[in-house]
Amino acid sequence: MRTVVVDIADLKVSNDPDTILITYSLGSCIALAIYDPAARVGGLLHFMLPESALSPEKAQANPAMFCDTGVPRLFHAAYELGAQKSRLQVKVAGGAMLLDENGTFNIGKRNYLALRKLLWKNGVLIDAEDVGGSISRTVSVNLATGAVTVKSRNREKPL
Repeated sequence: MRTVVVDIADLKVSNDPDTILITYSLGSCIALAIYDPAARVGGLLHFMLPESALSPEKAQANPAMFCDTGVPRLFHAAYELGAQKSRLQVKVAGGAMLLDENGTFNIGKRNYLALRKLLWKNGVLIDAEDVGGSISRTVSVNLATGAVTVKSRNREKPL
């Protein structure tokens, strides 16, 4: 298996069954994993912030940095490889509250709510999630099977 790293503010989509997509160190960021079992197309997005209006120039340069610009890019890239919206399995992880014990910024929560709202407006349901709390997570997607795994501290679990 070939491992492809999805960096912070990045996304990758593939139909290569010998590939595992992985993203590390999700704190307040969100990982959105999608997989179409019929087309065997999967993708992974690691976005940092909820709304591109915070910095239109950064969103122009890197749409994957924001929920509202990264999520559509992820879905359209999967569609280009043959995925269909109606078949997509959608899984979410991240949105923790790290280094913000008082909840001053609530970036993790804001990211998660922005994602839920965007998906809901587009008729997309989340099949599984591991969000919130105060732990860092690593997420991987096995493109041969569509299996999504979340690792954090002393645990590893399928999502």
